[in-house]
Amino acid sequence: MKRILLIMVLMSFCFNAQTNRFIYELQFKRDSTQTQLDKLNFVLDVNPKDVKFYEYYYLESDSINKVHGNYENQYGGEFPTLKRERNSFKNKNYELINFDMFTYTTEDKINWKLSDETKKMGDYTLQKATADFGGRKWTAWFNKDINISEGPYKFNGLPGLIFELQDSKSNFIFTLVKNRKLKETYDTSGIVESFYGRKPLEISEKIRQKKKKEFFNDPLANMRNNFKENMQGQMFVMGTKITNIEQFNDLSKKLQEMLRKINNPIELDKAIKY
Repeated sequence: MKRILLIMVLMSFCFNAQTNRFIYELQFKRDSTQTQLDKLNFVLDVNPKDVKFYEYYYLESDSINKVHGNYENQYGGEFPTLKRERNSFKNKNYELINFDMFTYTTEDKINWKLSDETKKMGDYTLQKATADFGGRKWTAWFNKDINISEGPYKFNGLPGLIFELQDSKSNFIFTLVKNRKLKETYDTSGIVESFYGRKPLEISEKIRQKKKKEFFNDPLANMRNNFKENMQGQMFVMGTKITNIEQFNDLSKKLQEMLRKINNPIELDKAIKY
């Protein structure tokens, strides 16, 4: 596993007064049948009252938005963004579906099994824990000397901070790579709780699945509706210049095939059956 590079000494943190920001690197397979691993960095902000987990790209977009004084830039969105109260298993999920943001609440208690097995990582002693969650078997390595019962995504509830986490088939591998202490809670209202300045629509898990299926059935619906013959040469889809509306049929089929291949969510038991 990748050696952890921590900016500050974790043991010196004042856990109750300030925000502790942890950066996790995720190596993951978009297509579970392939061996290629893609990479993304994620932010875990452990605030005095709540916890937020979101893609690092969101911080970059927020910096641009603040410079220009608007919300015209937005990055990320491959994975749901999460928000929960400290020491809670109830997650508020923020998810993009066809360029619209939705939010829904889930109860995600994880029943960990602690092991006596330990290993060293630098100056830190990590303890092993395992759990079944989301249709996958997970192994976590945590440090019980760091009194933060948190980790990446929905994985919390251990007696210490999670340093490493991966599923049994190595589809998802989280590694803590750096940390910093913030003087105050970072305002995420422009990147977590909204998308392009718009508030999310609250839905149920059942409606979420319906929205995902609707997008799959006609993934280019918005572009097709916006297309006009006088836009020839001005619209590109998947690298193809659109000159007539019939092109959307073949491109939709190609996109559907792509969506089938990358239908490999962290919570496998919530994969949409296309």
